[in-house]
Amino acid sequence: MKLNRLLFLVPLIFSAWGCQKTTTTETTATQKPNIIFVYMDDLGYGDISANGATELKTPHMDELANGGVNFSNGYASSATCTPSRYAAFTGEYPWRKNAQILPGSAPMLISTEQMTLPKMLQSAGYETGIIGKWHLGLGTHDKNWNEHISPGPNEVGFDHSYIMAATQDRVPTVYIENGDVVGLDKNDPIEIDYNKNFDGEPTALTNPEMLTMKWHHGHNNSIVNGIPRIGFMKGGKSALWSDVDMADHFLGKVKEFISEKSKGDKPFFLAYTMQQPHVPRTPHPRFVGSSGMGPRGDVIMEADWCIGELLRSIRKAGIEENTLIIFSSDNGPVLNDGYYDDAVELIGKHDPKGGLRGGKYSLFDAGTHVPFITYWKGKIQPSKSNALVCQMDMINSLAALVGSDIKTSDAENVLPALLGESKVGRESLILEANTKTSFRKGDFVLIPAYKGNKLNKQVNIELGNSENIQLYNLKEDPAQTKNIAKENPELTQKLMKEFTAMRGANFSSSKELELQ
Repeated sequence: MKLNRLLFLVPLIFSAWGCQKTTTTETTATQKPNIIFVYMDDLGYGDISANGATELKTPHMDELANGGVNFSNGYASSATCTPSRYAAFTGEYPWRKNAQILPGSAPMLISTEQMTLPKMLQSAGYETGIIGKWHLGLGTHDKNWNEHISPGPNEVGFDHSYIMAATQDRVPTVYIENGDVVGLDKNDPIEIDYNKNFDGEPTALTNPEMLTMKWHHGHNNSIVNGIPRIGFMKGGKSALWSDVDMADHFLGKVKEFISEKSKGDKPFFLAYTMQQPHVPRTPHPRFVGSSGMGPRGDVIMEADWCIGELLRSIRKAGIEENTLIIFSSDNGPVLNDGYYDDAVELIGKHDPKGGLRGGKYSLFDAGTHVPFITYWKGKIQPSKSNALVCQMDMINSLAALVGSDIKTSDAENVLPALLGESKVGRESLILEANTKTSFRKGDFVLIPAYKGNKLNKQVNIELGNSENIQLYNLKEDPAQTKNIAKENPELTQKLMKEFTAMRGANFSSSKELELQ
């Protein structure tokens, strides 16, 4: 009797086990991936060896590129940082907001009412965090740096934020965690002013003997750690960051975030917004001299090491096969951007632009055409892609990935291209530099006629301004050496009409549709 009962129970036990196994498999198959957005600062398309650099070695960036999809037509929205970051996190063209490079004292640029990438992911069940550079404004015009600062990243979708307010070369030179200055002694309050200095406070002009880094242009206000900055700051001595330790400091916070969130029951989204190779370039002593190109090359080597440590942390947590990494830069490269640091003198044969024309601040292609890589071990097969993609598209694309129906009107869903399942991306894209815009469609880019200097002499970069409409075939002429607008009047008119219709009533160029 007992034997018969046992024989009867055995198939039921195995049947139940089989059902449980199926359920577990289905759960694993539908599990939402962790997402890490690695955002470099002023890294050029040609600054990584996977994109042709021979004088700089970037093995860990190359590991992402060679193990994922390396895009040859990946773009930031803009040729400067604040507008690009606005587009990346909101999915909205920055010229709609008239977004420009912000001072460190600026109020919050993103409205708390706006949909954002982290908000979308929060609604899909994600824990969200940002660690590194912010530069999208904080609080209000009359904010008090010695009290809780709001709104900030936490009010637009980030559960956790550990940031610098603006850039490494701007005050305040302190870290801010979830709206509060880290390590602040309120008996030594912080004061910030971008118009005038505080009585008795040293500047690069009044006390040049205090400098350990010489300024070239624009960076001659308050001195912190021997480095002259943009803007004036007083107080907050206990909260000041150490420039040479910044990369390690942010990396440590990234490792803590990954270690903690990988143990939870929710997927996570992390924006790791690195400060390299933006000025002032302050590599840790162990990287000084590593590139042979001076501080700019050294901080790129340092950043590459950070990427290696990021990968090591992901692997240690056992989450690499369920983590999508998106790697890019906020705009193109610049050598001398305000300090004498031998970036020009020691560049040698290296071409940060990767054969493109222009650079940071420019309407030419190198201003916005940047490294763009997606990596997901076991999911994305290694490939190169010429699909046209933009950081602005992350919100709609990742919404499709995580099952959200949220979308913005300017962003597009290019998820198949990001996953390497398609070579088709966007059809067209409006690009921006210093509030002026150009139009990329297919292989062609059209730059309207604009008044203004043709060269930014301080940084020695062509800006793309011309009295004539410019049209280039980027596939045949990536260096933009031949303006083919006159030879192709019908195509030029067609693109210009499409561009002006997209750009809206507030668009104007110095010659509109007139061809010269």
